[in-house]
Amino acid sequence: MRILIIGTGGTIASRMTEKGYKAGLGVDELLELAGIEKNDGVSIDSWDLMRVDSTLIQPEDWITIGKAVWESLEDYDGIVITHGTDTLAYTSSALSFMLRNPPVPVVLTGSMLPITEPGSDAPENLRTAITFARDGIPGIYVAFRNKVMLGTRVSKVHSLGLNAFQSINYPDVAYLRGGSLVVMHRPALRGETSFDPRIDPNVVHIRLTPGLSPEVFLSIAGEADGIVLEGYGAGGIPYRGRNLLEAVSKVAPKKPVVMTTQALYGGVDLTRYEVGRRALEAGVIPAGDMTKEATLTKLMYALGHARKVEEVREIIMKNLACEISR
Repeated sequence: MRILIIGTGGTIASRMTEKGYKAGLGVDELLELAGIEKNDGVSIDSWDLMRVDSTLIQPEDWITIGKAVWESLEDYDGIVITHGTDTLAYTSSALSFMLRNPPVPVVLTGSMLPITEPGSDAPENLRTAITFARDGIPGIYVAFRNKVMLGTRVSKVHSLGLNAFQSINYPDVAYLRGGSLVVMHRPALRGETSFDPRIDPNVVHIRLTPGLSPEVFLSIAGEADGIVLEGYGAGGIPYRGRNLLEAVSKVAPKKPVVMTTQALYGGVDLTRYEVGRRALEAGVIPAGDMTKEATLTKLMYALGHARKVEEVREIIMKNLACEISR
C-alpha cells in the first residue's frame, strides 16, 4: 500500500514569522510534527509541490496540482493534498472537473491552526485524510474534522472554528471514529479516468445587493467571459427602481450569466417566483444546488470547452461530478 502526500502550503504548513504566519514547512516536517510514521502499515511518499498561502492560489495552480496527481495515479493507492483552507473548496471543485473519475481516493486536507501551534487540528486532519486515502472510495474528497466530504460539495463556513467545512446539499461521505473509517455514503462516480485542464479563468463573481446599479454590473461584466451572479434566496433579479434585469438581459445572450444563491443550503429555483422566471426569460442559467465554489469553477471549466452560451448552459446543467442534483 503506497500513499503520496503532495504539499502545497497553507496554514497547516505555516510557522510564525515577523510578518505573521507563513507557509514554509514541507510534507516530511508535517508528518514528523504530527507523529505519523512514513512506514507504519503504509508506505508514504512526499512531494513538496509548492509552499504558498492559499489566498495566493490561482487557477493556474489548480492545473499544476491536477497534473501532479494525474502523473502519480498509476504509482499510488491513494493521494493526499495538503492545502490552505481559504481556497480549498475552489481547488477541490476545480480538480473534480479537470480530473474525472480517478481510480484511487484523492483527498485534500488542511488545518485551521498551524501544526506548530498547541492544540492544532492538523494531526487529526492528516490522519483522517491518510486513512481515507488508504481505505476509501475512488474520487476527489476533502477530509476535515474527522469527516470526509465530496470535493464538489464542500464550502468553508467558518473563518476561525475548527469545524470549518461542511458538505452542502449532499451527505457526508465518511467519518473516522476511534481510528476506524465508517463509510456513510458512496457517490455515484463512474466513467473513464481522464485529465482535461482546459479552463477559462476570466470569470467574475458578482454578489447581488440592494442598490447594485445596472451601470456597475455592465462595467464589470464587460471585462469577463462569464458571470456568476449570486442572488437572494431561490433566485431572481430586481427590476424595480434600478432595472438590473434589463442590464442582465443585454449580457446573457452574449456571454453566460449563471445564478447561484447567497443562502448556504437549498440552491436556486428560478421557476419558483416571478422575479426568477423573468431571470430565466432573460437567459440566466440556474446553478441548481451547486455550491458557489463549484459554480464558479464549473463555469471556468465550461468556458474552456465551449464559447456559445447554449453550449455552456448544457455543460453547467449537466451533472459531471455529483456537483448538482437538479
